[in-house]
Amino acid sequence: MYCRVSIHKHIFHFDWEEAIDISQSFGPDGANPRAFHLPPTEHKPVEVGDFIGSVKHGGSANCDIITFCAHGNGTHTECFGHISPNQESINRFLPKGLFVAQLLTIVPEKIENDLVITKSLLEGKITQDIQAIILRTDLDIIEIGTNWSGNNPPYFSPEALAYISSLGIIHLLTDLPSVDREDDGGLLSAHKTWWNIDGNIRSEATITELIYVGKHIKDSKYLLQIQVAPIESDAAPSRPLIFPIQD
Repeated sequence: MYCRVSIHKHIFHFDWEEAIDISQSFGPDGANPRAFHLPPTEHKPVEVGDFIGSVKHGGSANCDIITFCAHGNGTHTECFGHISPNQESINRFLPKGLFVAQLLTIVPEKIENDLVITKSLLEGKITQDIQAIILRTDLDIIEIGTNWSGNNPPYFSPEALAYISSLGIIHLLTDLPSVDREDDGGLLSAHKTWWNIDGNIRSEATITELIYVGKHIKDSKYLLQIQVAPIESDAAPSRPLIFPIQD
C-alpha cells in the first residue's frame, strides 16, 4: 500500500507493506532476550475444573496464562513512569502516529571496564528534523535472543542523552537492555536525564529497549511506528516498525 504523509510540514512517501519489524518477541518460539537476571517468561495453560487450555493435552482450545516482566523479557517501550513514584502508564503517554527516525550505528567507547555510548560519539552524526533516534550498537555479541544478565552490557552516559534530548528528539530506541549501567547502585542517571525528572518532565518522551536491527538494514532515515500493548504500566511489550522512505 503506497502512502503519502505530511509530518511537521514535510511530505514523505512510503510503502506500508515494506515495514521492517525491529522487535524481539518472547514465548516458547520467541527470540527471548533476557536481562537483569529476570526469570524467563512462563506459559501455562489455564486449568478451571475439568477444562485445560491446551489442545495438545485434550482441551478444546488453547488458553495460556503468561507471566513476564516487560523490562527484561523482550522488546519494550517505557515512559517516565518507570522512575516516577506515580508509575504513570506508557499506554496513556505514548504519542500516536508516525515519526521521522534516524537509524545510526555506533561503536561504544571503552572506558575502564565498561563500554559506553558517549556524547562525543554522537556529535555531528544526528540529522535535523527527526523525532526519533534508533541506535544500533556495533558489537558481535549482540544477536537475536542475547542474554545480557551479569555481563555488564554497554550503556549511555547521561551527557549523551542530554545531547539527544537537546535536539528535540523524543523517542530513543536501542538494542541494549538499558540506557544505564546494569549495576549502577540505583542512580539511573541516564534515565533521569532523558526525562528531565528533576525539572520540567518530558512526559512525551519514550525509551524502547532490546530491539534488534539486522546488519543488512542500512543507516538512513525511516518512518517509525511504535506499537505498544495497551497495558496500564510504566512499560509494555512493543513492536516498533520502520518504513523505508521513498524519493
